[in-house]
Amino acid sequence: MPNITVTHSDSGLVLTNVVRSERVSPHIVRVTFAGGDLDRFEYKGFDQWFRLAIPVHAEDRFDNLPSKFGFGGLLKFLTLPKGTRPVIRNYTIRQFDAASRELDVDFVVHGTEGIAGPWATTVEAGAPVALIDQGCGWAPVPAARSVIVADESAMPAALGILRDMPRDSVGDAIIELFDERDRQDVDAPAGVTVQWLVRDPADAPGSRALPALRELELGPDVYGFAVGESALATGARRHLVGERGVPKANVTFCGYWRVGRASPG
Repeated sequence: MPNITVTHSDSGLVLTNVVRSERVSPHIVRVTFAGGDLDRFEYKGFDQWFRLAIPVHAEDRFDNLPSKFGFGGLLKFLTLPKGTRPVIRNYTIRQFDAASRELDVDFVVHGTEGIAGPWATTVEAGAPVALIDQGCGWAPVPAARSVIVADESAMPAALGILRDMPRDSVGDAIIELFDERDRQDVDAPAGVTVQWLVRDPADAPGSRALPALRELELGPDVYGFAVGESALATGARRHLVGERGVPKANVTFCGYWRVGRASPG
């Protein structure tokens, strides 16, 4: 079972609007939100994530959504009439501009597949959305090194963590993509080595990242963070704990999505 902690950030339910949508690379569309409750949004950096309410019906409402999305909030959501219930998906903040109060979110787009990707490519400025802030999953413990393993769906999380880590941090980051053109700039501490790997689009996620993880020279004094496709996240955790002797409590992992299934939410 994934062990990322849902922290229910104090920002809670955030009602805001789309400012713009732009394709920043062949498979990444960046949607920018601003206005409304973002004026009081509490940005924490790293891999701060949220539940995004995506309207799929003409009568979808946001004002009756829960402010928290734990078990109780989920039950409240499920009691809403289906014709007014938006689709919920999980996303990581790519960037937040404190001056303009604009929040960027990157969506991986595979043509017309899914709900969130097509929505991101066609949404117009002014469209209302709702976010339920969930805080950060990155929860490092004292360790000699940090190891981050991610795929394209977790690239915003990996890049946000690398940007906000203490500058004296030491470790490795492995980021696997299916298209080199989707690679983004990274601001990592000098002591963290970042590997960008590209798998064949027909290969399973993790087919390049997991072998690269096995090749790292690591001892048990490690904090591991593995996110992305389910098999990648669980495979990285299994290797670190089972083969490198890393304590289970030192590994945070979460499957953001699973091959053949929609992203979690």
